[in-house]
Amino acid sequence: MKKVCTIQDNEFAQFWIHNEILFFKYKPNVVINLAAAQRIVADRIQLQNEMAYPVFCDIRGIVDSDKAARDYLAQSGSILTKAVSLVGHQSVSLSMTSFYLKICKPSVPTKIFTDEVAALVFLEKYV
Repeated sequence: MKKVCTIQDNEFAQFWIHNEILFFKYKPNVVINLAAAQRIVADRIQLQNEMAYPVFCDIRGIVDSDKAARDYLAQSGSILTKAVSLVGHQSVSLSMTSFYLKICKPSVPTKIFTDEVAALVFLEKYV
């Protein structure tokens, strides 16, 4: 069953569902604090309408996040997800994300990519 939803967004990100994958793209130059993280997760869950999806998350727009936001996303960001592919730039922030994932150990399969095609291939087995 193939689904396409209209793009929904808030001040931090755009998200939509296409071919049973939830696409999530942070807007440029986003800074995430705890309130932003809570809003992002709440809006994503509302879009999903109680359905779990593999998630393609483009984090290239994030310029900074605080520890409370990262902790919240590590704990609550996996709600209603089957797997998560994070797409980022080859940079210090990508290294920090990788380190953080090793420490937080997400509850669903999660990998970091710089290549969008590889990120989608990873998610296909969870559709």
